[in-house]
Amino acid sequence: MRRRLAPAALLLPFALLLTACGGNASAGTGSDTDGKGSLTLNVGDQKGGSEAILRAAGELDNLDYKIKWSTFTSGPPLLEAVNAKAVDIGGVGNTPPVFAAGADSKITVVAAWHGTSKGDAILVPNDSKLTDPAQLKGRSVAVAQGSSANYQLVASLKKAGLGLNDVKVKYLQPADALAAFTSGKVDAWAVWDPYTSQILQAKQGRVLTTGEGITNGLTFQVAAPGALKDKKKAAAIKDYLERLRRAYKWVYSHESDWAKVWAKETGLPEDVALAAVKRTYTTRVEVAVDQQLIASEQEIADTFTSLKLIPRKVDFGSFVDTRFNGDLPASTSAPRPSEG
Repeated sequence: MRRRLAPAALLLPFALLLTACGGNASAGTGSDTDGKGSLTLNVGDQKGGSEAILRAAGELDNLDYKIKWSTFTSGPPLLEAVNAKAVDIGGVGNTPPVFAAGADSKITVVAAWHGTSKGDAILVPNDSKLTDPAQLKGRSVAVAQGSSANYQLVASLKKAGLGLNDVKVKYLQPADALAAFTSGKVDAWAVWDPYTSQILQAKQGRVLTTGEGITNGLTFQVAAPGALKDKKKAAAIKDYLERLRRAYKWVYSHESDWAKVWAKETGLPEDVALAAVKRTYTTRVEVAVDQQLIASEQEIADTFTSLKLIPRKVDFGSFVDTRFNGDLPASTSAPRPSEG
């Protein structure tokens, strides 16, 4: 029999996984260091994130520079650290850079991956009578403000002919939203993997709709402009990105191995980790930071500006650097098919 954990038992490990999609959780830093040499690259990460995937794939071997890892619980504080020059580069989802740009932070998107958006979902309880997003009118929906789920909710409602004002939005961080959802205090929950996989694997809810065809499925590596101006650090960033791209390719043929590492790093049950890996992680392909990407992110920025969640017009194109694109395919290139 598969072991099923109560929601409360999963709150702590899942609180460590917010980086990918945003939120306002606080940051924590670690002091793990890899490599050798006189140059140190300060990398922002999440539990079970870049460090774990690089280590599992053997890509932290033979470093001729040092990587000092700092762990954050969400995208916004990680980007605050980039802005403060405490972090040279770090990974986030598609929405935190938009809010950082809106705050005129000193950040630069330097690399991107395109995956499916099947893990980005609006979930409802199993016994819910809701079968279509249009039926959310007047209902309560939990979502983390400023997260990619926030945008997915807005876009899904728009497709259904509704606006954000047509639903009762409950701005809750995932740990609180998980408790509210499983106790029946909200009618729906807009969220991302691995929360989606947790709910589905535990049979505590079902998918009302996903972000497929609605959100762009992009994730980013974001660097500090000052680090990019330093030739030695820029060279280290180039090498780091190449290693990270190889590590993601390694995952394609090592799903179970990666899921076990991810479960160990985060405290996730292995079945939840593997489901999230298949639904989300192994769909991501490296793509160029190009004009299509800029236009897609600009649309997100304009949406949040119109909702007055971002205080000013954002020119997202001024927050990217294309020097690391090489011969990567367009950002609109199809993700690998999801098995989830």
